[in-house]
Amino acid sequence: MKALVTGFDPFGGDEVNPSSLAVSKLKKRIAGIAVHTVELPTSYAKSAGVLRAAIDKVRPDIVLCVGQAGGRSELCLERIGINVQDARIRDNDGKQPIDKPVVKEGPAAYFATLPIKACVAALRKAGLPAAVSNTAGTFVCNHILYSLMDIAQDHPAAFRGGFLHIPYVPEQVARLGAAPSMAVEDIVRGIEIILEVSAERTVDIQTVEGRIS
Repeated sequence: MKALVTGFDPFGGDEVNPSSLAVSKLKKRIAGIAVHTVELPTSYAKSAGVLRAAIDKVRPDIVLCVGQAGGRSELCLERIGINVQDARIRDNDGKQPIDKPVVKEGPAAYFATLPIKACVAALRKAGLPAAVSNTAGTFVCNHILYSLMDIAQDHPAAFRGGFLHIPYVPEQVARLGAAPSMAVEDIVRGIEIILEVSAERTVDIQTVEGRIS
């Protein structure tokens, strides 16, 4: 089995993005899964193309995209990506789309196809704070989740996909001020658990994970 895991480059004037930092520390093989990684640009125009090229090359069974959600305190597996770009800040190309679709005439939303509730349960069992999130925002993270699941609709390599939002790492909080953070080693372990559970399960568990965020 093969997995593709992606992170983003730094954005918003920061010097580090914990998603690419954690992804770069993943082992090449986790529980029998061959792990491939790529860094995506924090760009509405470019990120989906880089992702598609990586999928074309790797032909993975699982794709997990990872992004920073400053202010969140948990590892958040996203349930849904929506077909809108509405940027609070400019991306790394200096673009700030407002009320634009990710894919013209695409469906309103796509659901992730990883067993997100089972993954959250396993993360909590391992002592890691985790939650199912019902909004990936409207910045490039949501853009790439929607794009990922749109690619999956007709890609010749059948794969399941999802998106993980992670907190700041402590070095960011040291510069930015008070905010939740998580050690990069814990984020790496969280990604490993998600890959392991996703490889083991194609059907999710049924348990209450409803929340407003």
